Amino acid sequence: MQAKYMQFDYEEIYFKMQTEHQVKTGIRALLVGCMAGGALMCHSVNCQTATAGMPAKVRTFTMPAVPPEIVSVSERADYLAAHYWDLFDFADTAYIHLPEVTEQAFVDYLSILPYASGPAAREQSVRQLLAGAEGEESGRMYGFFLEILAKYLHEPNSPFRDDELYIPVAHYLIADAHSGEAEKIRMRYTLKGLLKNRPGTVAADFAYVLPDGRQGRLHDIAADCTLLMFYNPDCHACGEIIASIRQSSAIRRLTADGKLAILLFYPDEDVEIWKAHWADIPKDWINGYDRQLKVKNSEIYDLRAIPSLYLLGRDKTVLLKDVNFDRLERFLTENFGK
Repeated sequence: MQAKYMQFDYEEIYFKMQTEHQVKTGIRALLVGCMAGGALMCHSVNCQTATAGMPAKVRTFTMPAVPPEIVSVSERADYLAAHYWDLFDFADTAYIHLPEVTEQAFVDYLSILPYASGPAAREQSVRQLLAGAEGEESGRMYGFFLEILAKYLHEPNSPFRDDELYIPVAHYLIADAHSGEAEKIRMRYTLKGLLKNRPGTVAADFAYVLPDGRQGRLHDIAADCTLLMFYNPDCHACGEIIASIRQSSAIRRLTADGKLAILLFYPDEDVEIWKAHWADIPKDWINGYDRQLKVKNSEIYDLRAIPSLYLLGRDKTVLLKDVNFDRLERFLTENFGK
């Protein structure tokens, strides 16, 4: 049987606003001190809407002014995280239909949050956003922000995906007064997956079987860090990630020095497909499959998409969860490259 997990290409970006790198470069420039008259300006986009007999209304988005005495990047980001939506009119549902204003403002907002001083500031900011949106009487604004929060933070192919930031969204919806019981049940299930194998926790252990029949366990791998990749042997996107790993000079150096172990793990039942692709995997990598299908059947990992990359420390603490390759390589270079 074919793998039942959704497959996607990490290189394909479906969001047409800006790439993650472009957004973060511009946002950091703003946070460092791109000030104009004491106000940090977000957009130059103006959108006009009009009804018969009424003048056009200009709708735009402007960040609040950052007090000039706040100079550090993290403090400026904290201020914006707390006040980003202060000037936004949540009651005006026309903004829902102006993605060049509202969705672009949201993308920039997500790009500011990583510079905040810690998780508490980011999580509180998300709760404030949802509370503002929930205050709009029709529920349309709340539904809109729930939708784009899911799109950018939870969809596997989003370059802004952030499970940790989506956890407060899940908690908020489960406790809100607007969502129906069916929505809450779905979100409780989603939250259950989000809470599995979080960064800073010890990754769930499992057994794997090697091509020669020998068995091993994830927690028995001895290395400073372990790259765990859940994959499907005939998945095109998986092949591209494997090629990127093989071509990475940083990863080659770390594996040659014995600092990094690579475990490719096939969680599905079609062993013949796995066997047919043995030759595609470097000999110094660990290539295993799940004979008992424990990972899949017990859902000890939140495998919403294949491929899925985790980086684990020596004690198998999760360093990066379901990360894209570019961020993985940057992290390895910055933290283990010396």
